[in-house]
Amino acid sequence: MMKSQLRTSAILAVLMGLASPFVLQAQNHVSIEIDDPTFEALQSPDVNISNSKSWSPKDWLEVEVEFEVDKVAPADALFVDNLTVKWYVAVENPQVKGKFLLLEKVVEHVNIPVKEKLFTSVYLSPSSINRLTGGGRAGERTVKYVGGEILFNGKRVVAFSSEGKVRDTPWWQSPSLSRSDKIPLMSKDETPFNIFWWDRYAENKVENR
Repeated sequence: MMKSQLRTSAILAVLMGLASPFVLQAQNHVSIEIDDPTFEALQSPDVNISNSKSWSPKDWLEVEVEFEVDKVAPADALFVDNLTVKWYVAVENPQVKGKFLLLEKVVEHVNIPVKEKLFTSVYLSPSSINRLTGGGRAGERTVKYVGGEILFNGKRVVAFSSEGKVRDTPWWQSPSLSRSDKIPLMSKDETPFNIFWWDRYAENKVENR
């Protein structure tokens, strides 16, 4: 009986050793290529259902950026477990002319494939657009600047900005910006677009609701 237990333990140890490069070995480094962020006005989606109601679709503002995990350690990894995107959006303060509010959003992505171009995005709702502009139409003028950082294991891997190259002190750290949580940025899974274009975007981590 003892010999059988020892033999079983030895087999399990070998199997665990073989599996560790693929299952147990933690990722410790990634490299990311990223483009400039882009803006697009999107109307609330009209989904045909049997008990459809009368309504007029309003504008959302989508801000997205394309990125690709081009290197990862260990080199044989096919996926990155998680990435964090910190978004920063500067909008004109509707109450103080010439001043800007800083809107912030953290989006967690999971199961990110290596060597595949994907997008990450945030959104302003129709109500937020109306509050900022006094109207219901969205466009690039709705926001002043857009920027962000992609973090892996809590450390910044890359930064991006609508203003081009990100400096050592990026614009979102300017003391002249007033932070505001009254006009929320929304992740894709918090919008009516959560079921659309699934394979275009990195998968969001969604907490149990």
